Amino acid sequence: MKEQLKFTKMEGLGNDFMVIDAIHQTVPLTPDNIKKWADRHFGIGFDQLLVVEPSDKVDFTYRIFNADGSEVQQCGNGARCFARFVSDKGLTNKTEIEVETASGLITLYLMDDGQVKVNMGVPNFEPASLPFTTDGQQSLYDFSVSGQTFVMGAVSMGNPHAVLRVDNVAQAPVNKIGALVESHADFPERVNVGFAEKVNANHIKLRVYERGAAETLACGTGACAAMASFKKVGEVADQVKVSLPGGDLLIEWTGKANDVLWMTGLATTVFEGRIDV
Repeated sequence: MKEQLKFTKMEGLGNDFMVIDAIHQTVPLTPDNIKKWADRHFGIGFDQLLVVEPSDKVDFTYRIFNADGSEVQQCGNGARCFARFVSDKGLTNKTEIEVETASGLITLYLMDDGQVKVNMGVPNFEPASLPFTTDGQQSLYDFSVSGQTFVMGAVSMGNPHAVLRVDNVAQAPVNKIGALVESHADFPERVNVGFAEKVNANHIKLRVYERGAAETLACGTGACAAMASFKKVGEVADQVKVSLPGGDLLIEWTGKANDVLWMTGLATTVFEGRIDV
């Protein structure tokens, strides 16, 4: 009889995940296995794989893998699903959960209304933090690709984001330009690419071409990066609704240098399953 791996399928605003408890079972985390599980026709299908592991420092270690098998540092929508998963599975009875990621420690809060609030850390605008090859740090950059020049913000939320400003996000060339920027030589480790339309000081519309996953219905760190990019130059309020194709997130940041940014939104279990390994 083949060994079976228990998993949970979850989603945060349509950004979907396979979530695995790697504390109580052995998980063969090879790129081939991850790509197989990610296949939407022959596998489970997901944007990212989330793995719960033990931590010597805090409550858990949180690992994230893209559908192409590459490991990444951070995923905001995934963080909310992670919090809901460890609570629903009885892995913790805490409502304030500290987790260790590849980019550092973050804190997750389970709210009474079912939403999850995440301390996403301090936005980092240093080009080296992405990394982004440029002559010097600026609040906004003129970035040219495929004969077009975009006004762009560059910020790390534990993972790298390029935020391109557009007049109409519904008509933005997300797939064409997103793919070109994601793999542009100025981003040697690739980059997540946001296409952001500022509606007013309290509302941003956003679509994101994610590194290693193409366009997704939602990107939590992308929403954080978009708000931070506009807040950096004083164009939005301290609380902003970011509307993505999969739904809305509340992003809060004062814009002060050492203040953390907060993200609040839903996380939902879709189904439970087992898969042969």
